[in-house]
Amino acid sequence: MNFAAGVTLVGGAAFAADDLARAQALAAHVVAADGGADALAALNVVPEAVVGDMDSLRSAVPAGVRVLRLAEQETTDFEKCLAHVDAPFYVGVGFIGGRLDHTLAVLHGLVRHTGGPVVLIGEADVVFAAPRDWSMDMAAGARVSFFPVMPCRGVESAGLRWPIDGLALAAGAQIGTSNEALGGRVSAAFDGPGVVTILPKAYVEAVVGSLVEEI
Repeated sequence: MNFAAGVTLVGGAAFAADDLARAQALAAHVVAADGGADALAALNVVPEAVVGDMDSLRSAVPAGVRVLRLAEQETTDFEKCLAHVDAPFYVGVGFIGGRLDHTLAVLHGLVRHTGGPVVLIGEADVVFAAPRDWSMDMAAGARVSFFPVMPCRGVESAGLRWPIDGLALAAGAQIGTSNEALGGRVSAAFDGPGVVTILPKAYVEAVVGSLVEEI
């Protein structure tokens, strides 16, 4: 299914109603990943579609909502959404937090995705796959974390307390969490995909703006 504008994806992990509203303000179309439809039903929000293997869905899907049932178990419901919902960008709630294995699987899917940018909102964080070259204005002392889901090397950076230039990042070896912005423009470039960037949730709108030209 194709959307000309941004899509809010809703997963089955707990999320705040304010975060959903924040996501919808950036990406008005709403698609539920399997049990995410239950959370939307509790908030009286009707999605345009429900995608997944439907092993978690408990509530009835409202009439007129498209249901895409995908039985294969090689990918998560999050990955199924990204593979079958084509949009210029995505903002997700209900995907990080809750069960750790689910969160790790989402990070795995995040770095594997090759389509439009995906920005995930958590209880305290905003998370996205680091593009090869990224920059954004941040306040001095703001938390900036880079976590390698796959091995990747930092090429150059600016505005960070601890530069990542030339740093070989790999889980179990070298990670880049709990860095800090110096204030002003922060930039980071990598030699390929594999790193997720984790920032304070206050930067949701700025993150989307840094990744999507029309925002």
